[in-house]
Amino acid sequence: MLKLGRFNTLTALRETSVGFFLNDTPTGDPKDDILLPNKYVPRDLAVGDTIDVFVYNDSLERPVATTLVPAVQRDEFATLQVMAVTDAGAFLDWGLEKDLFVPFREQSRPMQVGRWYVVFVYLDEETNRLVASSRVNRFLDPDVSDLYVGEEVQLLAYEATELGMNVIINNRYKGLVYHNEIFRTVRPGDPLIGYIKHIRDDNRVDVSLQRPGYENVEPNARRILAELRSEGGFLPLTDSSAPEEIYRRLEMSKKTFKKAIGTLYKDRKITIEDAGIRLV
Repeated sequence: MLKLGRFNTLTALRETSVGFFLNDTPTGDPKDDILLPNKYVPRDLAVGDTIDVFVYNDSLERPVATTLVPAVQRDEFATLQVMAVTDAGAFLDWGLEKDLFVPFREQSRPMQVGRWYVVFVYLDEETNRLVASSRVNRFLDPDVSDLYVGEEVQLLAYEATELGMNVIINNRYKGLVYHNEIFRTVRPGDPLIGYIKHIRDDNRVDVSLQRPGYENVEPNARRILAELRSEGGFLPLTDSSAPEEIYRRLEMSKKTFKKAIGTLYKDRKITIEDAGIRLV
């Protein structure tokens, strides 16, 4: 059965003047045949071959195949740019000839041409049409039992709040990175690597952008040593330095910096002076 909005492995059944007709089985129902237009047909494709294609609706809402790779598939989140806004809704560039439609009812706020938005792509069961929604919270899975503290995860920032930045974890769950855990500019739409810090009783998930515990200290200690060597053995940073200055120089939080220099000091690899740290 064809999966609309996803990649499908299909069989080339017959060649015509407009392209190849494909089906998911060599003996599939002819009414389920789908066209791969000539402009997407590989030169070496022959009848009987299998091919991976993305299936979506054309301008007449008929299923069609393409070898182009979209920026997002059905049931996934992505950051896409608005190409047009009409009386019907907004249209997003997702890398295919036909733009992705966002009805007004699916816009968390009115979309503007040229702006980028985090959206979820789904199949509208009533119209059998692929659409996108910027109301992403309702598509996030509340069951976070698959996550565990300390796990490295893929993040997509999508919403700034009073507490910090809401993120999508592993294209599925909602998480929060608190303001005091962010030591660089993070904007909605930014992809990030993070670590599960705490899973609350209500299934809310706190995320850190830095690896927790001792596992984080050792590589950062090595980074500080490398920076010291490149700067002639001295860095004008101490535990009294501003967090922003520490991050600008080393791309790490002040808390991580203090742990790292503590490790280096105990190992007698640095000395700590009033004006900074010095390589022994």
